[in-house]
Amino acid sequence: MDATRPSAPPVALCLGGMDPSAGAGLLRDALALAELGCQPMAVSLAETLQNGLACTRIEAPGLDPVQRLETLAPHLAGRWGVKLSLCALEPRDFRRLCVTLRHLAPPLRIWDPILAPSAGVGLHDGGDLRRMAADLLPMGGWVVSPNRGEAAAFAGLPPEAIRGAAPEVLAAPWLVAGASAVWLKGGHAPGDLVQDLWITQEGIMPLEAAPRLPGQRRGTGCLLSATWLGLRLWGLDDRAAAVESARRLRERWNQAFSPGGAGRPMFAPLQGRPESVARGAR
Repeated sequence: MDATRPSAPPVALCLGGMDPSAGAGLLRDALALAELGCQPMAVSLAETLQNGLACTRIEAPGLDPVQRLETLAPHLAGRWGVKLSLCALEPRDFRRLCVTLRHLAPPLRIWDPILAPSAGVGLHDGGDLRRMAADLLPMGGWVVSPNRGEAAAFAGLPPEAIRGAAPEVLAAPWLVAGASAVWLKGGHAPGDLVQDLWITQEGIMPLEAAPRLPGQRRGTGCLLSATWLGLRLWGLDDRAAAVESARRLRERWNQAFSPGGAGRPMFAPLQGRPESVARGAR
């Protein structure tokens, strides 16, 4: 290989929902990953009518996502990983998708389980997530990154238990289902500090706590999990990538804007060249 040529960027495959406004979903994933120097590829698992005000409709995609994934297979080699998020597939089609993923064996895997967009119509309940987990997680190697609401629904807890449930109670069902780790995001927990937790069969590791920032932003879960995948592809370990993802989200919190002045704020694209991801390794 020519030593003067830069190495090929790692490939980040995103499987999720298409939010046309790019506040969340596949377009948000692609922006975050491109900012980190990764090559994003995407397969839609859900089509939406969505903008900064609300999501009003979610449907399965018109083209078979398994065929789309199989078409991308020649590109999925070397340094690559996958992120799975919003999915409107019927159970039979989701099982087909899982079979294909098992065959492709992505080296890095993160599932951001989504019950519903942050405003508007819902899609799943806890039972739906449990059925998805039964097909997906036994292949091994998956980090799951729920917020407390998603984790409570998965555990079969009532909505009023979201804020007070013990972290081990929220994480245990994911681990039993086969997750390698649960990155339990702390934004829905009470208090003035936000603290994520990294939970495995070996125990609970609190991650870096930070003051709660004012207001709400669209696509925080998408940005966190996509950034995690990008950082992992550049060599950070699991927990360091989670800490750095949260730090980067906080750093750009005040850069959010509402296109056209309408709807909830979403994250603005980074300007210029991003800092080296090596910063997160220190």
